[in-house]
Amino acid sequence: MEKFIHCLRCGKNLTQKEQLEGPSCAECVLDMKFEISSLDHGEIDSFLTRILNFFISDVSAAFNKDPAANTLIEVLTSYPGIKAVLLYRIAHFFWSIGMPFIPRYLSDIARELTGIEIHPGAEIGSEFFIDHGSGVVIGETTIIGDNCTIYSGVVLGGTSIKKEKRHPTIGDNVVIGTGAKVLGPITVSDNVRIGANSVVVNDVPPNSVVVGVPGKIVSRIGEKIERIDLRHGDLPDPISLILETLDERIRELEKRVLDSSSERKDKYEIFYGDYGAGI
Repeated sequence: MEKFIHCLRCGKNLTQKEQLEGPSCAECVLDMKFEISSLDHGEIDSFLTRILNFFISDVSAAFNKDPAANTLIEVLTSYPGIKAVLLYRIAHFFWSIGMPFIPRYLSDIARELTGIEIHPGAEIGSEFFIDHGSGVVIGETTIIGDNCTIYSGVVLGGTSIKKEKRHPTIGDNVVIGTGAKVLGPITVSDNVRIGANSVVVNDVPPNSVVVGVPGKIVSRIGEKIERIDLRHGDLPDPISLILETLDERIRELEKRVLDSSSERKDKYEIFYGDYGAGI
């Protein structure tokens, strides 16, 4: 039985003979012989317009969220997060129209240049900012809303090897702190802050703060996170809160024991009087 080869040209399994006799991947791409999605020129123009709009919003986000940003040329040439996101936007366009090889190659170039790996299949909204960014990984089926900020070492990873939705869905106005890991097809709702080095494996409700391993939710009831909120270091410590609660409980129990002992002593003295004291 002939061995099947997974072709880079169109992602299909071909026999060895078909692979050798068929056109090369370069010819396939240059001749536009790949299986393009059902897009007309209007839809392609729409994609290109969105890339331009995303470019403006992403660069603006850098100025809005980083006080160290001074000039446009500085941001475009010195910010790895901006370079990685701009290359992702282009790669995602090619991914959307079904072009083989090129999207993944662009994402690999971005990873080598910036240390940030964004799969071209991920869906990312506007005003997206990666600060510093080294070690950031965003998986294929990840969906990220608008006005989100993530820091170095963040992983939006999958927990399955099946071809299915296996990466997180992130809402709007979300901040994910340094080194945090958000794993699996979970939903992180709008207006959420995830603390540094947290590991999130369950859904997170809106207007919440998550810290710890595994991530614990500390809701800020009635308080909505500001549109631009970089206070990823200003987070509660659930372990400290538990210890403080236990300490208060112990103090309360000790006071009850002392009060109870004092009350018994008073009753004893009243009942036996001087005789009891002499005993």
